[in-house]
Parts: sequence; C-alpha cells; structure tokens
Amino acid sequence: MKERYLEVTFRKGKPFAAYFYLPRNPGEKSVGTEKAEAGILIDYGKSGRPIGIEITDPNKINWRVINEILMKLNLHPAEEKELAPLLAA
Repeated sequence: MKERYLEVTFRKGKPFAAYFYLPRNPGEKSVGTEKAEAGILIDYGKSGRPIGIEITDPNKINWRVINEILMKLNLHPAEEKELAPLLAA
C-alpha cells in the first residue's frame, strides 16, 4: 500500500475505534505496538517503520493530535481531508 487512509468503526451510530493506515510493504503486518498517548497506539512493521496508528477513543482525538504524532514519527502531517471521517464523527 503506497497511500495512507483512515478506517473508522462505528457502534450504535457512534465512532468506536479508528485506524490510520500508513504506507507499508504488501502483506506487511504489525510486529510491535507502542503507546503514543492516551487513546493512541502506533503499530510497527518488521522493518521497524510505523505502519499504522490505532485510535482507541476517537471522540477524544483531533487533527492536531494526529499531526503531532506523525511529525514525531518523521512523517508528513495529515491533510484535513484524510481525517475528515474521524473529525465529522
């Protein structure tokens, strides 16, 4: 996967969890997880690169928080449109 994208899971019409997929090699899976802050986990692939950001409490997360984490990981900040489903929920 070359592009990142967001997947939001809803329960009873409310966001329950979200996952922001980061670019990764085909078939690459998570081999380790690190807590970034309350409600956010970072998944790492075998290469040691971050491959996704798990958002366990979408109601407490905003665009600024995600971008701060991306910048700490030396990744480009997210555009508002990439996170629009999460922000709208």
